[in-house]
Amino acid sequence: MSNKPLLLIVEDDEKICNFISAILSSNDYQIIRTARGKEAVSMAASYSPDLILLDLGLPDMDGVEVLRTIRQWSGIPIIVVSARGQEREKVEALDLGADDYLTKPFGTSELLARIRTGIRHSQKNVSVSFPESEKMTVGDLEINYQKRLVAMAGKEIHLTPIEYKIIVLLSKNTGKVLTHDFIMKEIWGPYTNEIQALRVNMANIRRKLEINPAEPRYILTEVGVGYRMVEEI
Repeated sequence: MSNKPLLLIVEDDEKICNFISAILSSNDYQIIRTARGKEAVSMAASYSPDLILLDLGLPDMDGVEVLRTIRQWSGIPIIVVSARGQEREKVEALDLGADDYLTKPFGTSELLARIRTGIRHSQKNVSVSFPESEKMTVGDLEINYQKRLVAMAGKEIHLTPIEYKIIVLLSKNTGKVLTHDFIMKEIWGPYTNEIQALRVNMANIRRKLEINPAEPRYILTEVGVGYRMVEEI
């Protein structure tokens, strides 16, 4: 039995599907593929792939419905790969449980990086019985969860309780886009709409962490969608 990660490609454009398949096969991934949504749901259940690349524009059912159906019973990482670049559609897919969203056209390196992140997060979630790490480090940024300390290049950064909650939430999901709505519900609760408070707090966090807050390196903005903390610098 092969130890190579198994990826399911759901894409009805044969040229794009062949292109993605070639990239993944040459990078040591096993591939299964389909052009139809109903078959994708069936294959996800039968093969339990390590990750799914899902196009939204499928001939028999909308990719959003495929995503919604799979999320009813599985946490398999799903990266939406679509020509639909509207912010509303990105937010909808992410809120329904997509782990990431790539807009066509995309680069080979970006595709592979997003796949590695998706699989890595899935493996972390499987190991929930293991002790949680005490620290997290990205570049010069270090977060000590047990001591509730945040430091930059060894110097402690003073954060408010809300700022600390936000940075911890992002750091425990490095590489993954978190929507504004998801962050607000996690920080302020399910019945609030604190988008302005979120933006103010994010501006303050960047002012404290970044050399140039206008060109952040640690917490990136996905315009109209949310925020992503980088995995490495």
